[in-house]
Amino acid sequence: MQTQKIWLAGILYAWISIPASAQTISNKPTDADESDVEPSIGVMPILERCSTAEPSDAMIRDVERSLARFQEQAGPPRGAGESTVSVWWHVINKGAGTTNGDIPQSQIDQQIAVLNDSFSGATGGTSTPFQFSLVGVTRTTNLTWFTMSPGSTAEVQAKAALRRGDSKTLNIYSCGPGGGLLGWATFPWQYSSNPSKDGVVILYSSVPGGSAVPYNLGDTATHEVGHWMGLYHTFQGSCYYSGDYVNDTPYERSPAYGCPVGRNSCLSQPGLDPIENFMDYTYDSCMYQFTSGQSARMDYMCLQYRGL
Repeated sequence: MQTQKIWLAGILYAWISIPASAQTISNKPTDADESDVEPSIGVMPILERCSTAEPSDAMIRDVERSLARFQEQAGPPRGAGESTVSVWWHVINKGAGTTNGDIPQSQIDQQIAVLNDSFSGATGGTSTPFQFSLVGVTRTTNLTWFTMSPGSTAEVQAKAALRRGDSKTLNIYSCGPGGGLLGWATFPWQYSSNPSKDGVVILYSSVPGGSAVPYNLGDTATHEVGHWMGLYHTFQGSCYYSGDYVNDTPYERSPAYGCPVGRNSCLSQPGLDPIENFMDYTYDSCMYQFTSGQSARMDYMCLQYRGL
C-alpha cells in the first residue's frame, strides 16, 4: 500500500554574487605525459559517492559545441541573486521513523541550508548565482521505490508519480538505494527528451545529521545538484583531453577518496588535485568549494537548458 502526504512551504529569496570574469570553456593542454604515476588515493570509500551516468563522447562534443555558441550570445555570467531554485523534496521511505528513511522536516531544512551555503560561497568557494527555496515536501511509503537504482523501473515509476514543476524546478528524492550508492542526477540537456526523469536522488542518511558517516554533512546533495546544473566530475577525462571542461579545476587522474591533502595524480599538469571541490569524491568534511569556472558553467547551462 502506498501513502502520500504533501506540505507546502513559503518561498524565500536571497542575494549572492558571482565574479564577472568567470570563465567556462577549458583551455587546458591535451599533451599530458602518459608517464604520470598515480599516487596513493587515501582512504577508500565505504559507499559509492555518485552513480550519475557519464555522457558518451559524442554527446559531450555536441553539448560543448552548443554551449560555446550559447555563451557567445549570452554575454557574461549573471551576478548576485539572479536565480532562485524552487525545490520539491520527495521523502520515499519503507515505514515510519528515520531508520526507515522517513527523515524529519528538520533534516530537510538543514539540507536546504547546506545547499545555500555551498552555492553562495559561505563554505569558502565561489559565490554562484543560485539560491534554493523549499516549496514542498511529499512523503511516500513504498518499499520498491525506496530501494530503486539508477535506470530501474522503480525509479521511472517513482519519478513519474511524484515529480512536480517544470525544467526550473529541482526535484530531490531521498530513499535507500541498493548497491551502496550515495546518489545520482540527470544533466540539464536531458530534460527535453525525458522531463519526468529529471532530478536528483540521494541516500536518505547522507543528509546533515544522517548515519552515513563520513558522508553525512549534506554534500552528496551538493554534488548531485552540481550535475543537475551541468557540471562533470573533476576527474573526468583523467589527465588528458579537456577534463571537466572547466579551466580553473586542475586535472585529476581518478577520484580522490578520504581527504588526501597534497595529492597530485597528474604530474605533468599544473596544480594539485582539487580534493576540496564538491565535484570530487572526497569526504564531506574535505569538500567545500565550487570554482568561478564551475559557477559560470552552471549559469550558462541552466539558462540554456532550464530557463533558470
